[in-house]
Amino acid sequence: MSRNPKLEEFEIETKPTRSIRRGNVSNFFYDSNTGAFLGRTAESWCKIILFYVIFYAVLGALFMICMVTFKEQFINPRVPRLQQDRGLIGTSPGLGFRPLPPDVRSTLIWYKGTSYESYKYWEDELIKFLKVYKMKGQTAGAGQNIFNCGFRSPPPPGKVCDVDIRAWEPCIEENHFSFHKSSPCIFLKLNRIYGWRPEFYNDTTNLPREMPHELQTHIKNITQYNRDYANMVWVSCEGETPADKENIGVVRYLPYAGFPGYFYPYTNAEGYLSPLVAVHLVRPKTGRVINIECRAWAKNIKYDRREKLGTVHFEVMIE
Repeated sequence: MSRNPKLEEFEIETKPTRSIRRGNVSNFFYDSNTGAFLGRTAESWCKIILFYVIFYAVLGALFMICMVTFKEQFINPRVPRLQQDRGLIGTSPGLGFRPLPPDVRSTLIWYKGTSYESYKYWEDELIKFLKVYKMKGQTAGAGQNIFNCGFRSPPPPGKVCDVDIRAWEPCIEENHFSFHKSSPCIFLKLNRIYGWRPEFYNDTTNLPREMPHELQTHIKNITQYNRDYANMVWVSCEGETPADKENIGVVRYLPYAGFPGYFYPYTNAEGYLSPLVAVHLVRPKTGRVINIECRAWAKNIKYDRREKLGTVHFEVMIE
C-alpha cells in the first residue's frame, strides 16, 4: 500500500527509559558536572544557611526584647499598669458591706432574732469574710511585715498596718456578731484603689453641710481630745426615710467612725488588709424593713446615690 505524499510524518515522544529516570534522581542528590547537592551548590547552601541563621537570631533577639519590656512595664503583679484616672475603677473608691445576702440581686439582711438556724447563714458569712483577719500571722507571706501603726507612726516602707480585731467587740465571732441579741453588726470597707490618698475633712470649722449632725459633733469632740483623729475617712449610716431614721435606733461604729488615714495609700504590699468599720445596730425596731444608707466622707470621694458612688445601701429586717 503506497503512502499519501500529502501526509506529514511526526515523531512521537516515547516514554523515557528507566535508566534515564534513575540518572535524573541521582543527579538531584549529587550532580557531578556542577557539584550541586540536592539542587544547590556548596556556595548556595552556605548563603541560605547563613541567611536563616541571621534571620532567626534577629527574630529571637526581638522576641526577647519584647518579653523583657512587657514584663517590666506591663506584668508587674503588684503595680497595675492603668491607675486611677486611667483605670476602670477611677479615683473615687466605692463602699461595700458584709455579710452579703445569698441572692446577689438582693441587699436585704433578714433573720429571726431568736432562731440560731435563721441567723447562722449571716454569722457564717462574716466568719468566712473575717478569716484572713484572724489568721494573718499564720498565712504564708503574711504576718512577717505587719506593723503596729498609729496616726503618728505610719507604716515604714514594705510594712503594712495591723488590724486589731479585738477593737470590734462586741462585733466578734465569739459573740455571734451580736445577731442573737437582735442587734446585728454590719461591716463596711472601702474598695481598694492603688495609690489613692484620701483628702481628709480635718478642718472642724469647715465640715460639709450635708454631713449628719451627729457625725459633725463626734468629729469636733474627738479631734478636741486628739487632733490626730482628724485624719480619718469618716463614715455615717442613717435611715433613708424619716421612718427608717426612727426605726434604726442607736448606731455605734467600731473601732472608729471611719477608716484611719495611716492605712493609705494602698500599694498592694504583701499581707495588706483593708481597714474595717463594724456598724453595730444597738437596738433596731423588729418586724420592719429598715432601709439604711452608709456614706464615706472625704473630699475626694464622690457621692451620688443613683450611681452608688461613695455610698452603699442595704436593708435590715429582724423578726
